[in-house]
Amino acid sequence: MAGRPKFPKHVERLFWDQIRAGAGLTAACEAIGVAPRWGRMRFREAGGVNPTRVAPAVGRYLSWPEREELAALAHTGLGVVAIARRLGRSPSTIGRELARGDTHRGYRASVGQGKADASRAGARSSKLATNLPLRAAVVAGLKERLSPEQIAGRLKVDFPDDLEMRVSPETIYQALYVQARGGLKRELTAFLRTGRSIRKPQRRSDERRGRIPGMVSISERPPEIEDRAVPGHWEGDLIMGSTASNSAVGTLVERATGFVMLLHLPDGHGALAVQEALVAKMATLPEQLRLSLTWDQGKEMANHVRIAKATGLDIYFADPHSPWQRGSNENTNGLLRQYLPKGSDLSFYGPGLLDNFAAELNRRPRKRHGFLTPAEVLDKLLSQAAEDHGVA
Repeated sequence: MAGRPKFPKHVERLFWDQIRAGAGLTAACEAIGVAPRWGRMRFREAGGVNPTRVAPAVGRYLSWPEREELAALAHTGLGVVAIARRLGRSPSTIGRELARGDTHRGYRASVGQGKADASRAGARSSKLATNLPLRAAVVAGLKERLSPEQIAGRLKVDFPDDLEMRVSPETIYQALYVQARGGLKRELTAFLRTGRSIRKPQRRSDERRGRIPGMVSISERPPEIEDRAVPGHWEGDLIMGSTASNSAVGTLVERATGFVMLLHLPDGHGALAVQEALVAKMATLPEQLRLSLTWDQGKEMANHVRIAKATGLDIYFADPHSPWQRGSNENTNGLLRQYLPKGSDLSFYGPGLLDNFAAELNRRPRKRHGFLTPAEVLDKLLSQAAEDHGVA
């Protein structure tokens, strides 16, 4: 008995393509003609990770349509040589396939495809399951709340000559989420930014903002700010707490380095509170790091003229519903949610805690900096500027 065959890989690929495109589980199953119960089970077993990223069978491998045609031809009584001629394959290939998919009812394409998929997937042990130093480094990075991409990149920096200390971000995700993949405990997903035990597509909703009198649009921002070559240009926003608490934390991200500062707002997030917090925080920076600030069109920036006068910043406002115009800030706000959970009372976090959160983010390696940290890059830029000033 061959047992009940699994769904062919091409069906699973269609299912995961639907999920990746944003369809819900039920809609994805309906789109490809399978039962929703199968989709829920498959999604749960895979931990939300697409396990079908192997390229479709090509070349010397028989495809699913070829196996279906082979089954139809075999059931008509054609021999191996005749089937091979019809499919344009060698008789030995057809002979092996007929043996692979043989059941008491003859050749079945689904059985042959299932065995071929299992054979191609292989039973290799996870690299993280067998390489103990690599696994220890990955676990340490996760506990430092680094993303898999940051961990993989930082390993190249920390172990430049040790090729055994290499792992792809996807291998880390697979080891965390996919059952039977081994190497990492699923509890470590709590240290990821999302904290999810199953990977899910992200969905975000825009926030409606009021127009600020006298604001200068981002369209008038000088081109030299765009290339991120000079530090001192910041992006800012608020992270909101629970509705009941009416609490918030201000976030500031330096565009060239990704360096983060957080604003403590114990007295609410009105225009005066944000003004006072911004002016106080900017006063801790050297003058060359106070060039410009780009903010969303929130009412908390109604006092932008006073802020600009007190800090020396040129202040620009992003267009409504255009979070990509403040990409550094949006990405950082997402990272900060692992410290400042949605729906929580953010007034609980004092200035000391907020400074610690910012310092931890500033110690995270970044891909765009060759996996140096924002703090390292900022120090390097400031040192270079000091040397150039000294030469001048």
